[in-house]
Amino acid sequence: MTGSSPSLSAEQGRPAVLAFALLRGAVAAGLGVGSIAVLVLALWISSPASDSSPGGALHAAAGLWLIAHGAELIRADTLSGVPAPVGLVPLLLAVVPVWLVHRAARDVLVPEEGRPVPSAAGAFAMVVTGYLLVGAAVAYYGRGGPLSVHLPSLLFPAALVVAGAAAAGVWTAAGRPVGPPPSWAPVSLHEALARGRFREQAGTVCRTAAAGASVLLGGGALLVAVALMWHAHPAQESFVRLAGDWAGRVSVFLLALVLVPNAAVWGAAYGLGPGFALGTASTVTPLAFSGRPALPGFPLLAALPAEGPGTVLNWSAVAVPVAAGATVAWFTVRRAAPPGAAREDAWSPRETALAAALAAVGCGAGTAVLAAAAGGPLGTRALAEFGPVWWLTGAAALAWTALLGVPGALLLRAWRLREPGASTDEEGEAAGNAEPVPASVLVPVSVSAPAPVHEATSRASYGSDRRWWLWSGRRGGGDAAGAAPGSEPDAASAGAPASRPAPAAAASTPVAPPAARLSVPDRDESFEPYDFLPTDPWHERTARPEGAGPSGNS
Repeated sequence: MTGSSPSLSAEQGRPAVLAFALLRGAVAAGLGVGSIAVLVLALWISSPASDSSPGGALHAAAGLWLIAHGAELIRADTLSGVPAPVGLVPLLLAVVPVWLVHRAARDVLVPEEGRPVPSAAGAFAMVVTGYLLVGAAVAYYGRGGPLSVHLPSLLFPAALVVAGAAAAGVWTAAGRPVGPPPSWAPVSLHEALARGRFREQAGTVCRTAAAGASVLLGGGALLVAVALMWHAHPAQESFVRLAGDWAGRVSVFLLALVLVPNAAVWGAAYGLGPGFALGTASTVTPLAFSGRPALPGFPLLAALPAEGPGTVLNWSAVAVPVAAGATVAWFTVRRAAPPGAAREDAWSPRETALAAALAAVGCGAGTAVLAAAAGGPLGTRALAEFGPVWWLTGAAALAWTALLGVPGALLLRAWRLREPGASTDEEGEAAGNAEPVPASVLVPVSVSAPAPVHEATSRASYGSDRRWWLWSGRRGGGDAAGAAPGSEPDAASAGAPASRPAPAAAASTPVAPPAARLSVPDRDESFEPYDFLPTDPWHERTARPEGAGPSGNS
């Protein structure tokens, strides 16, 4: 329904566009109320022992929709006759209205053919107004039911939740821009936002904070799942005791399902250390389960540890914040020093540490908000406090992620940008023991000058006076010493001076520099490193002075 909208021409003007945005917000609120009402009515119809009227079911649906926005309800039907507050918000149920108002504000600003687009401020104001008008009507309808709304809670946090979701929708429709800051902001902030490096770092901080909070929630959910499997029998007994027929059991199951995110936040608070309260006189932490808990019968509460001091299994919950700190370090270094990045392209240690610290602050703030939303009062006396303490949980998340994330990010950065130390020496030693490839260092030089160094090198390497540049591994031809046909005897073997003139055709024969000649291996019959040199008969003839030039029959 929110995806299709009537076509408005540009001539209809601004009032019609704003009215359309107002209608869009009202439709989003109506869809949320209708979906919950249909579910509650289906459960009421299927219940064989229902003692309420359809009006009572609709009042219950209105109360559930209001509490999904964070509003606090007042339960008048109590055993003591004193109205009791109900402020525990099912977080999974809150996803539906938040997503609907976000989608309504986003789609209003999407340009469509034949319909003008309102301004961002106008779209935000009209969508929020339309949504809150429906919310006020629902609150007025539910005031005479078993669950009436506490009026101040309609402004905070219910209206704030709606405004935040609508603002996020407007920001998404605009392409999620960052800046520009307000005109009254410092000039340094304007200059920082104008730099691309600042935007990259800001995005890294946000993603890292979200990753750390997600790991905390995932670890908390894992703790709850393991505890439920450990206490499977008490959980089953509690589930059967609450409802006798299948319709009631479906209701209990759905209620437990929408409270699963709350249980994950409670598990994260337990792993962080502060734990959570089970009434005004009981606290559950990894160190101990102390006090006298005020426990209503519910399957999720059967996963609580045993009363008394904690054991090694309870202390193992510390793995959750450790994993969150490691995640903060890893996500920071992913951008600060990517694999294969040069040192000059990576972030400085100061920038890396600052990004990890800011991500830890964001993770702590997000965890504190979730802890505040996951708990709430369920009564006036013993159940006035139920759930984690938000400021303790946020401070613990900040401390864990900062103490582990900042040093971890610096260590990972140093590891990725490390200089090759001992490995370089080992590679150099291996390269010295390997067989050389003189082809890559051959240079053409003249051999008409005396070459005593070459003569000594040839004898030391081959045990003979053979010239290494004439040896190609072939057999036959030439004298016994292996010299080329027509060459003179070696000067050292004949007792003559070391220098002698070279043939004219060999004046530009490529030779290796001394550094390459010194590493020539010992003579091996099967070793042919210079088989790329020409060895055909035509080149053998041209090596002789009398045979220079092509022959007549070649």
